[in-house]
This record gives sequence, structure tokens and C-alpha cells, in this order.
Amino acid sequence: MRDRGRPRVLRNAPTTRGGTALRRLIAEGSGVHEESERFIVALTPCESKEQQRDRSHGRELERLVSNLQAKVGVGQLAFTFSLPQEDAKDEAQETQGNGPVESNTAVLPTSKPERKRKWHSLYDKVYALPNLKQAWLCVAENNGAAGIDKITVKQFSQNVEQRLQQLSQDLRQKTYRPLAVRRAFIPKGAGGKRPLGIPTIRDRIVQQALRQVLEPIFEGVFSTRSHGFRPERGSPTALSVVERAIRTGYTWVVDADIASFFDTVDHEKLLDAVNEEVADGSVLRLIRFILKSGVKLPQVCDTEPTEQGTPQGGPLSPLLANIYLHAFDKGITQRGFGLVRYADDFVIFTKSEGEAEAALSACREILEGQLGLALHPEKTRVVSVDAGFEFLGFHYFRDPKTGVRCKEVRQKSVQRFRDAVRKRTPRLKTQRRVKPRHVTLVRLAKNQRVRAMIKGLNGFLRGWHWYFKSIVSPYEKPFESFDTFVRRRVRSAITGRSAGRGWWNQAMPNALLSKLGLQWPSALQTRYIQGQLAAPARKG
Repeated sequence: MRDRGRPRVLRNAPTTRGGTALRRLIAEGSGVHEESERFIVALTPCESKEQQRDRSHGRELERLVSNLQAKVGVGQLAFTFSLPQEDAKDEAQETQGNGPVESNTAVLPTSKPERKRKWHSLYDKVYALPNLKQAWLCVAENNGAAGIDKITVKQFSQNVEQRLQQLSQDLRQKTYRPLAVRRAFIPKGAGGKRPLGIPTIRDRIVQQALRQVLEPIFEGVFSTRSHGFRPERGSPTALSVVERAIRTGYTWVVDADIASFFDTVDHEKLLDAVNEEVADGSVLRLIRFILKSGVKLPQVCDTEPTEQGTPQGGPLSPLLANIYLHAFDKGITQRGFGLVRYADDFVIFTKSEGEAEAALSACREILEGQLGLALHPEKTRVVSVDAGFEFLGFHYFRDPKTGVRCKEVRQKSVQRFRDAVRKRTPRLKTQRRVKPRHVTLVRLAKNQRVRAMIKGLNGFLRGWHWYFKSIVSPYEKPFESFDTFVRRRVRSAITGRSAGRGWWNQAMPNALLSKLGLQWPSALQTRYIQGQLAAPARKG
């Protein structure tokens, strides 16, 4: 039996966090002396390296997760997630924001270089039942469509406790396999259709649970130039940076778009990017299963394999997109260019045309050479700020007549506005044409269809106006054309007649529509300027 009074020799002292903790313990008076550059001698008894590392890692992981109480920008859900401190094991590295931690402890000599610190033992946090329950709440609140199994959120909720326990067991035993996503298409503003991949409710819960564990880790690494689908960030923060760049004298911009980004992501490069911070093989294996789950096309029996891409529609897809493009953010900022990125849409500000051309060359070098992506040939250009560019629904330009810098709703967003209003103000095929004597305030106020239509339309208009409320236009009434379109569609939906001039314009003046509760953009803008309008309620 080894004599407990004799000193213990630790060869090749590690330079990881556990080794640092051990040196601190030694320096605080454990009775140590240095035998050589490769030996550190400490008197026993002392705390084991594993105990020190676990305690230190637990504090670090708790700090990161406690900072992530997501009340995120446009269209994101809110969640709060905490990991048990006693199980937390990681080797978190310094980030852009915090930098290295200063220490007064003398650094003892070592023969091995410091290794990159990564996060370990995360998989049990994913399948933990409290994490799955929180993920279910997020999925249920979003109330998305069913996947290929045709199980809706309402059906899943009928036996949710048992389903979540079984899901936790499948993940723990590593028998879980995601089903293929259901392919759906939504119209794009420039024509054509955008493909979506809709996972099943069960798979959506797993993706959300995985996101809740990974997001706090990568939030400490992501660049401040990235704004899309991140906690405390979104379109407003990205647009504020754009406006600040214009005010401070940046006169040229690279207006770019990545072609078919979500369909061309390389799986192996994406997993390598995740592995830069996460060393848990079970987590990486689960992500691979999700990426390779396949796509079920409509009216086709076979499942199409997914060799590349991250289908839009799942909770994990935005986070994976930001992880994949993190190398692009680093590469551009290290070259000194002013990048503002929201998902796969970005602009780069410079003070000369030559710098803008150099920035565009750097973009191609990183995206095409390093990440295997491509810039959209028709949507990528170098242009002066005065000539105009578009970003996140706005068109920035200098008005040639007045010389005023303007910020207006871009044409594609105008078309989307019109399509959304048409969808909410339909004319029924079996609707009888209303006679003028029936169009009165009393009768319309009692009509359930009219009341429901105006309520739904108002909800959309409040959200749309709040996003575009900061427009700067040379016109006195910038929202007037939107007002006219909204009122015309409401009159058409009530009377069953096509748009145009007719008796219904006199029978239903603007004052009557206002008394029915209709709120058009100009009226909302007036209330906003007067300080009478608060931000609309946001899901999550």
C-alpha cells in the first residue's frame, strides 16, 4: 500500500482547465516544489482532477445557459433552459467578447501545447425529460403542420407525458431514428416556390431539445456581425447597424445573396464546424441522423435521400445555418470589412469602390473555396449607397430630386403585402351581391364574417406596420397607397363586387370602416408618432 505521507508525482501536467485548477491548488500552499520542467510534485491528500474540472465546468456551463433567456428577434420562440451543474462537463474556450481570463497564478512550465477546449457529455442533457418538456412547449406554441405521420400538435398533446417519456428512453438507448421530412412549397416573392421540409412533431421536439443545449454554447462563439435567428438579435438590430454605417460615411456596399444556401450545405463540413466546439460523439451522431433523414415528396411513395442541405422548416435548421456560416463571418471580419449578415442574406459596407470589389473577391474565396457555396449571380453586385440597395425588405437610396436619403418598402415586400391582404379578405364564390340599403354600420357590426375578417386583417397590419414604421420617404404620406389597397379589398370582400369605382365607395366611406375597427397603416403611423402605439404582441 502506498504511503499517504509521501509526495505524489504528476507527470506531464495537463494544460487544460483541470491542469490550471491543479496549479492554483498547488500555488495556494499544498507544499509543492518543482522537480523539473516535466514534473510537478504535490503533497496529498488533494482534490482529484476530475472533481476540480467538473466543478469548474459546471460553473461555466451554468453561466452560459443562464445568459440565454431567449426573447428573440422577429419570429422566434422564447425559452429558458438550465442544465444541472453537477453533470456539466466542458472545456469552453474564450470568445470574441470576453477574451482570455487574467490570472495572477504563476504558469508552471509544461512540455505540451495547450489543446483546444471543447464541450463533452452533452447528450444526456438532450434527452433529459425537463429539456424535452420545454422543447414540447415551444413546438406546441408554434402549432406547425403535421409531418409525414400526419400526427398534429393537438393529437400529440392528448398523451404527451407518455410520448415524451418514450422519446427520452429512445434517445437514451440510442434507438431513436428521425422520419423523413414532408416536402412543402411556399411562393417566393420573385416568382417560383421555396421548398420547406416539415418534420414530424416528435422529430421537431428532438430538434428543439438539441437546439436548447447547443445554442448557449455557440452563442458565446458567434460573431456580432450575425443577426439572424439569434437571442436578443434580429432584423431590427441588423437594420440599425446598416443605418449607422450609412450615417458614418460608408458609401459603397456589396449587396449579395447566397444561391440556394439551405439546399447546398455540405454535411461533412457542417459536422466539422459543430465539432469545433462539441466533442460529444453521440450529439454529432444525432445531428447526422437528422441531416440524413430524407425528404418525402408530395404524391410520391419513395423517400428522396438528402446528401446535402438542411431543409428549412425544423427548429434546428437556423442554428446549423449560423454554425456553417460562422467561418464566413470570421474570414470577412478578419479582413477588416463591415459585414452585416442575416441568415444567408448579407451586405458589406466600404468607403470606396475598390474596397467593395476586394470584399466581393474575399466573399467568393471563402464561400466558394472553403464552404462549397455560391453567390447568386443576379442578386450579387457592387453598388454605391446613393444608387440604392435592398436589405431585409427595405430599399435604401438617395432621392435624385430632393437629395434626401430614403428608406422605403422594397417592391418585393409591397407585393407580399398585397398577397397577404388578399388572402385575408376573400370574396366567397357563393356570396350574393349586397344591396346598398343593407350596407349599414349596425348590420355590418353584427356580421360575424365581417368581424372575424377585420380582426384577422388588423393583426397582420399591426405587425407589418411595426416592422416598416421607420421608413423615410420624400412623399408626405408614404403609407397612402397601402391604405387605399386595404380599404378597397375590405369593401370588395363585403359587397362581393370587384375592385373599382361604384356605389359601395359612398356606402362604406373611410369613417364607417374605421368605426368597424379597421386599422390601416397611415392611422397606425399617426398613433405611433404620437406615442400612442405599443409594439404588437409577439408569439413566444
